[in-house]
Formats: sequence, structure tokens, C-alpha cells
Amino acid sequence: MTVSLAGTLAHYRLTEKLGEGGMGIVGRAFDTRLDRDVAIKFLHSSVLHDPERLARFEREAKAVAALNRPNIVTIYSVEEADGCRFFTMELVRGKTLPALIPRDGLPLDRVLEVAVPLADALGAAHAAGITHRDVKPSNIMVGDDGRVKILDF
Repeated sequence: MTVSLAGTLAHYRLTEKLGEGGMGIVGRAFDTRLDRDVAIKFLHSSVLHDPERLARFEREAKAVAALNRPNIVTIYSVEEADGCRFFTMELVRGKTLPALIPRDGLPLDRVLEVAVPLADALGAAHAAGITHRDVKPSNIMVGDDGRVKILDF
């Protein structure tokens, strides 16, 4: 499956690619039904054609969606349209940790401002039986509002 991040898919107007990882490609889209920007993740064909991985993805998406925590990205939907399997989630505007950490590191107070909400979010996920599986600096964002968000569960 080739994903074009221009055009439309269902009621989403696709605008740009934001990133790519092991499970799929992430882009920005505009939800024309709810008039809001969202992040949209298309699953790689390797996931689509592996029933076990697809089932795990759907279970984890449902579990993460049920968490509803301020420091975990909100998943809006799991969908299929025009032969594409994708899910939509909150679009976090901000910077990943690698983009925020200066060469000489962060001062301790700033480390704690990031680490405490991160630990709280991961603790809540673990208490619900959810393991992130890919915690790394590029999956942690600090939003323009200063809120720490864990991405890519």
C-alpha cells in the first residue's frame, strides 16, 4: 500500500507527512466533520497482512483510548477507508525531547518538569496493563502549552 499524504481519505483532508516508524506513517489531516486538525497514522502493509500484529494493534489502541490521561496522546478513532487501515489521534503541537534538549543537557528543574508527568503517565498505563514498547526521546513531546505527551503507543 502506498500512502499519499495529499488529497482526501473518507472525511479527512490529508496535508503533510509528520514522521514514520515501525508500525506506519504519521501525517497531519483536517477532519472535515469536526473541523479540527488531527494526526493520522497509516499502518504499514507488514502490519496489515499480519493478523497477530493487527489484532495486537487494535487491542492496544482500544486500551490506550480508554486511558484518557493528560500526558498520553488521545486516540480518536480506528478506521478503514478505500483499502487503508488507519487511526486518528490528537495532534500535539510542540517539540520532541531531542529538539528541546540543548547540547549541554537540561537543568534539573526542567528534567523534573518532564520526568514527573512522564513517569505518572507510564505508571497509569502499566496499572491498566498497557506497555508502551517503544519509549524513547522522539516519542515524548512537550506541547506548545508545556504539557508532556507520550506518543506512539
